[in-house]
Amino acid sequence: MINWIANDIVTFIIALGLTGIIIPQILLIAFRKKLFDDIDERKIHKGVVPRLGGIAFLPSILFSLTVVVGWDLRLGGLDAWSQFSSSIVPMYFMIGATLLMFLVGIADDLVGVRYVAKFIVQILSAILIVMSGLFVDNLYGFLWLNSLPSWFGALVTAFAVVYVVNSVNLIDGIDGLASGLSTVALVFYAVTFYLGGDYVYSMLACASAGTLFPFFYYNVFGNAVKRKKIFMGDTGALTTGMILVFCAIAVLHIDNRTFPSEYNPFVLAISPLIIPCFDVVRVYFHRVRAHRNPFLPDKCHIHHKLLALGLNQRAALCVILLWALGFIVINVSLSSLINPTLLILGDIVIWTIANVILSRSIRAREKRLNVHLFD
Repeated sequence: MINWIANDIVTFIIALGLTGIIIPQILLIAFRKKLFDDIDERKIHKGVVPRLGGIAFLPSILFSLTVVVGWDLRLGGLDAWSQFSSSIVPMYFMIGATLLMFLVGIADDLVGVRYVAKFIVQILSAILIVMSGLFVDNLYGFLWLNSLPSWFGALVTAFAVVYVVNSVNLIDGIDGLASGLSTVALVFYAVTFYLGGDYVYSMLACASAGTLFPFFYYNVFGNAVKRKKIFMGDTGALTTGMILVFCAIAVLHIDNRTFPSEYNPFVLAISPLIIPCFDVVRVYFHRVRAHRNPFLPDKCHIHHKLLALGLNQRAALCVILLWALGFIVINVSLSSLINPTLLILGDIVIWTIANVILSRSIRAREKRLNVHLFD
């Protein structure tokens, strides 16, 4: 009999260990070949820092999953695994979709890729997810909708893939933010899948979280002067974003017979992604209102607001991570009591009020110091 908790733990440890081995080698190669992140007025970091940390992610995830699954099968667990065929098939399509993201991310980090090309690859990845048969077919009361026609569910899935992947990519603005938010989400998804009996997806979430722990250490605590600091780059952000949106969609398919029915699957799926998803919408409208190209980068994300308020990067990171945890805890706790539409609307109101307070506090600080702090 397969011990699924042991599978999760071993998968996590293997991914963590392998990523911890690969990242120092990436640093060594990056400094030898002078592969650094460009410094401009928009960037917060100082000094030369490689941005190829994400190259370690997908190989570590795939290695840990294949080794653990192969070991299970070698020990005679074929019958136990056969019952998860409905989960394994979408996993293959997800790996293909993530591989596309991984490759375009490497190309972008090394030589640069036009946004249109990245968008096309994201669409292709979304099509693969839809082809897997695992797509958004039920909103569980969000917008007062439940079961969706297949064609409409396919469109919603494609939109969700592009939206979430770009949200994760765009939130990657200070040390540890994208990896920290993603780790919180992946740990939550791993527990949710385990409780719902979707052990294959639980292993995926554990492996993905395992890759982020070593990266988080080098990204947040690494010393650029000692050549120990690294960024995930587009490779890491696109790869992680693809896995996150796949997990979110998979949560919508949790079997209510094995998972407590009082928890709304839509709320479980969306809550860990609220911060990056809400922030990208706010930033888009902020740029449009300021008559700027909404697709060109600037310094108006939530972390830029906290920095303009006087917080350092680590303090801003802690505030945002606690905020994300707060959304998860409150939403999950209330999911059995409040319609998901009203619950998400409440999140939007809280997000809006918090941002208004931050903006006014920044303006007051700018006036007091007689400087311009925020775009």
